[in-house]
Amino acid sequence: MQRYLALSRTHSYSLLFALPLLVLYELGAASMQVGPDPAVRNGADVLLRMMLAAGGLHGTAAFTSVLLVGSLVLIILERRRRPVPLRLGVLFGMLLESSVYALLFGLVISTATYWVLNPPLPLLLIAPALGVREQVVLSLGAGIYEELVFRVLLAGGLFVVLRAAGASRRLAGISAALISAVIFSAFHYIGVYGDPWALESFTFRFLAGLAFSALFLLRGFGVAAWTHALYDVFLTLAQAA
Repeated sequence: MQRYLALSRTHSYSLLFALPLLVLYELGAASMQVGPDPAVRNGADVLLRMMLAAGGLHGTAAFTSVLLVGSLVLIILERRRRPVPLRLGVLFGMLLESSVYALLFGLVISTATYWVLNPPLPLLLIAPALGVREQVVLSLGAGIYEELVFRVLLAGGLFVVLRAAGASRRLAGISAALISAVIFSAFHYIGVYGDPWALESFTFRFLAGLAFSALFLLRGFGVAAWTHALYDVFLTLAQAA
């Protein structure tokens, strides 16, 4: 078990494990595009594309290339420092682990939200503006891109900045997790497909952001991304049933 836990947290396994999410999401988004109109995409995906476009990189090919090259560089650097044996069983274990977390996630966070607010209505049972297929595709995008933006870039970046400013590791970690969780929750109410504001759902997503941050720190990007994606997919299918 210790061997599995150590291997599954490496960059090599996390990034390889996250790759199918990226491929499935991009294929799904491309299949939803009708005519010259842009495809419906996850908001965090759009945000990253806007940032890269400001630097002169446009289009899905360029955007995906940046992600793949960056991932490959991290894997190569890691494997130069130490050998990381690639085993298919570890990847299957990560999928099982993420599925279990996803199934437990809603219950745990909903219970925590109930304790905080005692909300009178079920959480996040909002009528979707899109069909089930579109919601599933966007769920995959949420897993890969929201974890990349809010956990890797935002929480990770805040941690580095706070540490450089002299904060202790504990203070920097807690502060980065709290700030990124607030921004993560608020992000879901922005744009055409944003949800209507509700304190219950905001609190739920804030607590979810904290949970995803903990999962990212303890189990790595790959498990956090798949847990997020699978939870969103399970919720979409449950609402459609």
